[in-house]
Amino acid sequence: MKQIAFYGKGGIGKSTTVCNIAAALADEGKRVMVVGCDPKHDCTSNLRGGEEIPTVLDTLREKGMEKMSLSDIEKRIDIDEIVYKGYKGIYCIEAGGPKPGYGCAGRGVIVAIDLLKKMNVFEELGVDVVLYDVLGDVVCGGFAMPLRMGLAEQIYIVTSSDYMAMYAANNICRGMKEFAKRGGSRLGGLIYNVRGSLDAEDIVTEFAKKLGTEIIGKIPNSLLIAEAEIEGKTVIEYAPDSEIASIYRELAKKIYKNKNGVIPNPLENEEIMQIGKRVKERIRSLRS
Repeated sequence: MKQIAFYGKGGIGKSTTVCNIAAALADEGKRVMVVGCDPKHDCTSNLRGGEEIPTVLDTLREKGMEKMSLSDIEKRIDIDEIVYKGYKGIYCIEAGGPKPGYGCAGRGVIVAIDLLKKMNVFEELGVDVVLYDVLGDVVCGGFAMPLRMGLAEQIYIVTSSDYMAMYAANNICRGMKEFAKRGGSRLGGLIYNVRGSLDAEDIVTEFAKKLGTEIIGKIPNSLLIAEAEIEGKTVIEYAPDSEIASIYRELAKKIYKNKNGVIPNPLENEEIMQIGKRVKERIRSLRS
């Protein structure tokens, strides 16, 4: 079983990327599981026609088991109460979070992953690949769990050529480098998701090189992505013969087959600021 985690700045397109990769792998006959690690619990909705599923934490709260030990929970809950099926049988799980204003938002990730392991869910369902869709650029607490101690074999960071997206990616790499000292996950590469009018692939390529990695795939702007999401679908399902669907399929193959990973070398503040200045210059050139 291969476990892969996806990180990146909030709103950068992680869930869109993860769901399309999951759909592409499922089309290839793989048994895929997507674990949504965002308290908003909408990571898997595009695999289920836009329908959101009950989260692990919500299910435990409703059953009065929120404060029970994992051993007690394991005896009182069934797999189908926390795992739901989506497109092509993809297993969907949403970790969820605490009630607003109470507790750590990362607790749902910790509870969900520990419970999945305790109940031997991966083995029971015969999963080939697990994709973790992790909240924004947070690399502390539960949100760091997929990369701590090498739970995920590889980490992929989704970024655009926006300065703040690369700034967030650099912070994620700082966390990865720290966890690597204790056996943490390796960086498989960057996924360049073009957003808006700025397509500065050369700047992102240079950024990746400085980190010690590469861009493993580029996702161009496509109105089909927005159309598909309005229907609660991936482009793999909505427009299977489209060019953008082919791009996602190729990316999915690369990620699944990739066995390489590096400990990133995060940029110092001055270096990342220099990249920001280059982005600013590129934006100004577009305006003129």
